Amino acid sequence: MGIEKLTNAMRKVLPLKKCGAVIVAAGSASRMGGIDKMMAPIGGEPMIVHTVRAFQNCDAIRQIVVVTRQDLILPIMDLCHQFDKVQCVMVGGNTRPDSVEIGLNALSADMKLVAVQDGARPLITGAVIDRTVRAAHTYGAAAPAVPVKDTVKVVKGGVVESTPDRSTLQAVQTPQVFDADLLRGALAKAKADKAQITDDCSAVELMGMSVKIVEGDERNIKVTTPMDLKIAEILWEEMQ
Repeated sequence: MGIEKLTNAMRKVLPLKKCGAVIVAAGSASRMGGIDKMMAPIGGEPMIVHTVRAFQNCDAIRQIVVVTRQDLILPIMDLCHQFDKVQCVMVGGNTRPDSVEIGLNALSADMKLVAVQDGARPLITGAVIDRTVRAAHTYGAAAPAVPVKDTVKVVKGGVVESTPDRSTLQAVQTPQVFDADLLRGALAKAKADKAQITDDCSAVELMGMSVKIVEGDERNIKVTTPMDLKIAEILWEEMQ
């Protein structure tokens, strides 16, 4: 039996490791023009509710921790009472990696995998969550991504320096799912090295580990600006 067939056969036999989710909703929303995006309505419900509900409804997720700002603790706790997988709602740190670490440490010790999700990606689907968790179960680290459509330029000083081959570029989304101990070690090393990491995959990559890429979803956008919020509302309506 070939390696790939053997791996697939083992995945069918071995039970899926328990996976907890850390939903990071602690950002300042500085580009939202005064709109508090976590509480901004999409389809009549706050954005954060859509994000949490997707993980609540996914069988691959056993437990959820939401990490947010101090001023949102009580409102989000109130909203999360309807979700029995939510273990707690906690105040985040000064940086995103700090917030992820806080959420990771709040998960039960038997959560061997951890899915880190942007709270501002309210259109995440159960299908994307499930296939990313299953890939992390096999490979130790996985993330969804979609091919880049635009030609990307590397620019310095307002001048094009180079043009990467678009066929090699993908836009990475969340959830990014990892072996929990691997992520703990990666975040600790990144902090010790004062490394500038842009996502959790970056921390793992700095340790020389590979991240398995799975198929993402173009609707799984991150709401960063008021325009993104309008687009999310339109996409949500189409998904109903």
